Amino acid sequence: MKSNEQRRSVLKKILMSSTAFFGIGTVTASQQKPVKKVVGKIIKDQDIPLFSGAVRHGNTLYIAGKGAHFDGDIKSHTEHVLKELRKELERNGSSMEQVLKVNVYLADLADYKGMNEVYRGKFGSKPPVRTTVATYGGVPGNSLVEMDCIAAVK
Repeated sequence: MKSNEQRRSVLKKILMSSTAFFGIGTVTASQQKPVKKVVGKIIKDQDIPLFSGAVRHGNTLYIAGKGAHFDGDIKSHTEHVLKELRKELERNGSSMEQVLKVNVYLADLADYKGMNEVYRGKFGSKPPVRTTVATYGGVPGNSLVEMDCIAAVK
């Protein structure tokens, strides 16, 4: 009986020879090109990156969640969050009209109607796809709402 290590070695040799036969090359780490570009500021916690504020991949821009960390009601928080999204989009070559997808996180589902009153029309006449959920335990930083989005970049 062959050991698992011997079987893996044989399988690896077969795989490598078949990829060469079919013209499928292997790429080493040094040959790979980066597939994403961090375009916003990187949020750090003691010199260890926690997350990026924005990342561009090709013609797609991913914006991290924006919240409102001040006292106020759902309408003032929603207005603030949408302004922050707009600034991040424009800073990275996109716009509210180019947003493809929005995720909305509410601290309380009872705020759904008030959030919608402010949200309506902010993305132009053809709004993006949207998911809205109420979070268990609230939104980080005591924000009543947080939003992230995915947008096209020309």
